[in-house]
Amino acid sequence: MSISPIRFQVIDTLPQSTRSDCIVVGITPGGLSKSAKQLNKACGGLIQKAVKQGDIHGKAGEKLYLYPQTGTLSKRILLIGCGKNDKRDSNVWSKIISAAMTALNHGGSRNAAIYLHDMKVNGKNLDWQLQHAARVMTNATYKRGEMKSTHKKPENPLALAKFYTEKNPANARKSLAKGKAIGEGMTQARRLGDLPANVCTPSYLASQARALARKYASVRTKVLTETQMEKLGMGSLLSVAAGSDEPAKLIVLEYKGGKQSDKPVALVGKGVTFDTGGISLKPGAAMDEMKYDMCGAASVLGTFSAIASLKLPINVVGVIPATENMPNGNATKPGDIVTSMSGKTIEILNTDAEGRLILCDALTYVQQYKPCAVIDIATLTGAVIMALGHHISGLISNDDKLAKEVLTASDDANDPAWQLPMNDKFQRQLHSNFADIANIGGRAAGTITAGCFLSRFTEDVEWAHLDIAGTAWVSGATTKGATGRPVPLLTQFLINRCR
Repeated sequence: MSISPIRFQVIDTLPQSTRSDCIVVGITPGGLSKSAKQLNKACGGLIQKAVKQGDIHGKAGEKLYLYPQTGTLSKRILLIGCGKNDKRDSNVWSKIISAAMTALNHGGSRNAAIYLHDMKVNGKNLDWQLQHAARVMTNATYKRGEMKSTHKKPENPLALAKFYTEKNPANARKSLAKGKAIGEGMTQARRLGDLPANVCTPSYLASQARALARKYASVRTKVLTETQMEKLGMGSLLSVAAGSDEPAKLIVLEYKGGKQSDKPVALVGKGVTFDTGGISLKPGAAMDEMKYDMCGAASVLGTFSAIASLKLPINVVGVIPATENMPNGNATKPGDIVTSMSGKTIEILNTDAEGRLILCDALTYVQQYKPCAVIDIATLTGAVIMALGHHISGLISNDDKLAKEVLTASDDANDPAWQLPMNDKFQRQLHSNFADIANIGGRAAGTITAGCFLSRFTEDVEWAHLDIAGTAWVSGATTKGATGRPVPLLTQFLINRCR
């Protein structure tokens, strides 16, 4: 895995007294932070001189290295622009930490002492700042291109980041640990998403689930074969797998961190490892990106990694329906009718609306665990990109309280989601003359009708659906890659449930 380890520590030494390769302090458009002023005195006014000369202005994300040769300090100093105090929100904080991490890695520092505690983030406390910083820095250790023959780990990566805190060091350590665990979960999800579909098959996803169970005693894994799924009546899921030579898998993970009597939270992740559209074939342009159609599954695995690392006192079950969607002589055809595990019949009007076909059987299956809440995660519709772009995940739910919990977690994690409506008027678009339900509802409100379809299989549970088609990966010749979202949202949701 192309990830360099990074450790975090909490320190209480002042910047002029620290023992580190590099000292990081903040600069604002209004001048020097408290820590920068302390350091400025120790290095003979070098920081103030750089600001007066216009070498750095304090704009968020600016960075400047200084090399003191006078005064009592001989350490390397990294100045980071932190923006105006009243404009520093969650996104600005991410930009600040990302800039610091980039500069530290490129600068060759093996360890750094970071004094940004005095750069307050509006609406957030120091524990949040530390958790988010550790997450961003850990996530930044992931490097794409694992399968390049020339791929190598970055030279001189930052190995130790020491954060200064004036009080509550125990809380600070817990916050850093949470951020690191979430960051590692994101990097795992990103790696799985970025792997090509000839490597990351349903069987490979199953192997990654088994690896988690070997690593953590709190995680158990089982994998159902197509034969077992057929005995359970999963005709909807198997209709998608019918056109592929790769065997489908139903991957089940159980995390036992709570009491035996505690009902689990269920996470269900779409795992289409490559989506051609089936007989309803997709256009050729950018079809390579359909390897990312398993990012829902990757987010479940990444979240399990995070919660197992943190030893959260909660029970969680994960179900991943994994398959390819391919067009061969056995492939399902538009107009075919299949019977789902629930017994409901489905008229398949478009084989490229396959995600809901595998999710509905997984959602039925997971209800045997009697979960207290179910969240499914899927790169489900292109329509969500038209509605929310590439910045916000779509949320649909049959329970307002659960929806609010998810939205609170999205805000806490700076992993935004937005709730879309769902009612009977949208449900009518799924009418079929020949089956209980059609798998598409036309072009109008495509994200909502996809959610309406899934709601038919979750009527007896508190359920929420996250459509991550716009947020799970980034396109572009030089920027293409998985994002690891919504691992932060999901992990924070589970952390919040433990309070």
